[in-house]
Amino acid sequence: MKPLQLFLALLFALSCAPSPRTERSSLPVIPRPVAVEMGTGAFRVGPGTSVFVGSNDTSFTHVAEMLAGLLRRSSGWEFPVRSGSVRDGAISFKQTDDIRHEEGYRLTVTAERIVIESRTSAGAFYGMQTVRQLLPPEIEGDVRKVADWSIPSTVINDAPRYAYRGMHLDVARHFFPAEFVKRYIDLLAMHKMNRFHWHLTDDQGWRIEIKRYPKLTEVGAWRNGTLIGHYSDQPHRFDTVRYGGFYSQDEIREVVRYAQERFVTIVPEIEMPGHALAALTAYPHLSCTGGPFEVQKLWGVFDDVFCTTDTVFTFLEGVLTEVMDLFPGTYIHVGGDEVPKTRWAACPRCSTTKAREGLKDDHELQSYCIRRMERFLSSHGRRLIGWDEILEGGLAPGATVMSWRGTEGGIAAARLRHDVIMTPGSHCYFDHYQSRSPEEPIAIGGFTPLEKVYAYEPTPAELTPDEAKHILGAQGNVWTEYILNGRHVEYMAYPRAIALAEVLWSSAPLRDFDDFADRLSKHTARLDRLGVNYANHLFDVRAVIGPATHGVTLSLSSRDPQVVVRYTTDGSDPAPNSAQVEGPITVTADLDVRAAGFKEDRRSTRITRTPFAIHAAAGKPISLATPPHGSYSVGGRQALVNGVPASSDRYGDGEWLGWSGADLDATIDLLEPRKISAVAFRFFNGIGQWIWLPRSVEVQVSVDGASYRTVGTWDRFDHATTAKVVPVELTITTTEARFMRAIVRRYGAIPAGSPGAGNQAWLFVDELMVR
Repeated sequence: MKPLQLFLALLFALSCAPSPRTERSSLPVIPRPVAVEMGTGAFRVGPGTSVFVGSNDTSFTHVAEMLAGLLRRSSGWEFPVRSGSVRDGAISFKQTDDIRHEEGYRLTVTAERIVIESRTSAGAFYGMQTVRQLLPPEIEGDVRKVADWSIPSTVINDAPRYAYRGMHLDVARHFFPAEFVKRYIDLLAMHKMNRFHWHLTDDQGWRIEIKRYPKLTEVGAWRNGTLIGHYSDQPHRFDTVRYGGFYSQDEIREVVRYAQERFVTIVPEIEMPGHALAALTAYPHLSCTGGPFEVQKLWGVFDDVFCTTDTVFTFLEGVLTEVMDLFPGTYIHVGGDEVPKTRWAACPRCSTTKAREGLKDDHELQSYCIRRMERFLSSHGRRLIGWDEILEGGLAPGATVMSWRGTEGGIAAARLRHDVIMTPGSHCYFDHYQSRSPEEPIAIGGFTPLEKVYAYEPTPAELTPDEAKHILGAQGNVWTEYILNGRHVEYMAYPRAIALAEVLWSSAPLRDFDDFADRLSKHTARLDRLGVNYANHLFDVRAVIGPATHGVTLSLSSRDPQVVVRYTTDGSDPAPNSAQVEGPITVTADLDVRAAGFKEDRRSTRITRTPFAIHAAAGKPISLATPPHGSYSVGGRQALVNGVPASSDRYGDGEWLGWSGADLDATIDLLEPRKISAVAFRFFNGIGQWIWLPRSVEVQVSVDGASYRTVGTWDRFDHATTAKVVPVELTITTTEARFMRAIVRRYGAIPAGSPGAGNQAWLFVDELMVR
């Protein structure tokens, strides 16, 4: 068999091989319950239904009232809440020690009654949320119009996999009123999440009233303009609109109370020692230089941070004292991330601190800051959380690490027997793009579609069972540089937050994306009733590119079985009379394929566009010496040779692959000897995002895959260019080879004076084209 035929036959065999499938859930509940046993019949909720709480279970009363209130509002019926034992014709709450898990519950539904049993009121609340999802979506509105409200007979035994199940919201870059924050908490609680990480301070705004330091909100809560467009757009432009806002302490107390009623613990974050310009603008003497400063209009990381004097620590302790008075939860988040050392290195007072404390460098100085705040919080019975940079220079004894730069920080902390909350940018940053559609609103970058979130496994495989016990859970992060209002927050967070909720609640063997997608398609009717502005990409036409004898194949499909997918290849938008997809399309020449789903001759989905620029390496096997970074790897290594050019202005489209701290070393097998006369590359350039053009490119060829010779190099990159995409084509003396190796050497450390100075530059590459 020829190499090409062998390769295609192997791919076909792999694609057809049976794989184990998780049994589909019989109930449309998200997160998926741990154990479900279906019965016969159903319980009808009607005007005669009452809600009972055991006479000794009064701690469950407010949960019962929440359920009754939901039903009253939507039906107009009374749904009285009474004290008494379990009885027919009622929804009853019962406390039992048989449920071992603090947040677990047992839901028993028969034709005669519904019983929610739990050990704690938190478990009762989660049982109530399951009952809510088993009722029709109409209960979510003030409709006063009752259809058939019945719940199928079942027994559900359920409890969460992880103790910490959270979502984050940045209110510093853009401010969101307290009423929206409460709505955000409502949605978390409905999906059985129990932590809300409230990012309250940053360079662009201070959002919490601190009575002993009134200038923090009088000055620090307001900026005199905001960046227009994306950070990577050059030159930067700003509006002149005064922007800001803050929460009074009374508003915060109300939000805390509201969250507690829904069994959500708020984790407040006060950034230190970096991301401090809003505070330094209000109190410049807390800096190394004395200012002057302004609340930042630009996004990013800035050199001016808190100084390390006793005066600063007195200030920070004063702030945290008021924070602790407002937030009763165990955890206080102090940031600790992205702390430039430029000001500390030149500061005599910081040098004094280092000498006095016996610190050898500025990394240990940062650790000293965190350790000092950890001792203060611990003395008040609280625990410190920080981003994974707090590992640098030594970890404070009682600190919990929030691992965001990947899994490495979480693994290191767990091996040190420190508790960890996983929130890697690769899977848990919901400010990233979630669709390849050009209609998507502007985002910071990245590409984190729903499937990728659902595939996340919070506990790293590298950990031993004892180390894994320190992985408390995970959270999704919503940073708001490019998110201006609450509807936009919901669009970015949902349904990805729902996928993460299932990852954190349901046992791993039960997770199956197709099953989740089926349940989510039903769940969206409930979100619609609640007015949630979720991103509905679930039924978008999916484009999957595969190999062909020549060129590539394109498979187009939709998850909606009622949809007919139609397409065009001439660049026009598909219409009801366009060609219907019957199977994979073979692409052997440049084409602009556009596809959409249709129902009854009306377009029901967005248009999916796949432009092809076919070349000799398109669809051929490729290997990489170093895989791309997890945040920029969705397309996989084949994205480099799939014949689809990446976006010219957006590196978060799933086509661009990114490396951090590593070169690209790729080998393409053309499957048979062929003449090569040119090799072309495309590089993304975004210095503001720490993305730099490479230092050099080298092309090698081989006949046998063992012995390679260099046929071309390029090292004349203009690193001052403002062009976002830089193509490079190496014309070589025509040569015959089967294998082509491309070595792209990264820029390395970012030079002084540039954003991210001292850090390793990112390398972003799109298509490797062989001609």
